[in-house]
Amino acid sequence: MTGREETLSCERAFPRIEALGDRCLMVRLGDRIDPATTRAVHSLTDWLLAHMPTGVVDVVPAFTTVALHYLPERLPRAGGSPYRQLADSLAALLEGGIAPAEQSTRLVEVPVCYGGEYGPDLDDVAQRCDLTPDEVIRLHGASELVVQTFFFSPGNPFAGPLDARLTVPRRTTPRARVEAGSVAIANGLSSIYQVASPGGWNVIGRTPWSMFDLAWTPPTRLRLGDRLRFVPVSPETFASMDERRS
Repeated sequence: MTGREETLSCERAFPRIEALGDRCLMVRLGDRIDPATTRAVHSLTDWLLAHMPTGVVDVVPAFTTVALHYLPERLPRAGGSPYRQLADSLAALLEGGIAPAEQSTRLVEVPVCYGGEYGPDLDDVAQRCDLTPDEVIRLHGASELVVQTFFFSPGNPFAGPLDARLTVPRRTTPRARVEAGSVAIANGLSSIYQVASPGGWNVIGRTPWSMFDLAWTPPTRLRLGDRLRFVPVSPETFASMDERRS
């Protein structure tokens, strides 16, 4: 089944429905990150979570796709292959159109301590962008970034787009350990490492906040579509706000 895909219209490339093995189906809504594709991903995700199709056990949005994990045994045997049943129902849904997701109105100001031990790549980013470290900090906090997706670890947000003057690739050599709370940039996006882990993004600062806690309802601090503004804080303020992570 891997490699099959269904194009909804011969006149357009997207959306496309693709099989990933025999328990996952993916809807591809674009081939690049842009506001229209982000809205389409969020709209489809919201609709599916509110109207979970038969057999589907998880809905996972990414930058340009929405994956549906399903249990084949929960779909009617008389209806044909589980993949075909689910793909056909999604094709009909997408052809009919989905109401746009309600846009989040939340503006979340995320405290960040920049540079030094908190942002070991700040000076390097400044040099590569032909900016001063202070200019990098100012540009990083000047624009409201939209939370586009979560992945890598629970609650780990990816938001953008960054100011074009901060466009840098991933590091040539990833680090074996990036500290929890690290605020990093790469490829026009900004992310926050929820837990200490290996990573290849450029770390320019660290937030004292945790992005995920099972004691919260919901457990993620941020939501899809939230607007983020990064606000510089001193090491002293960082220490007073620090939410310890394991």
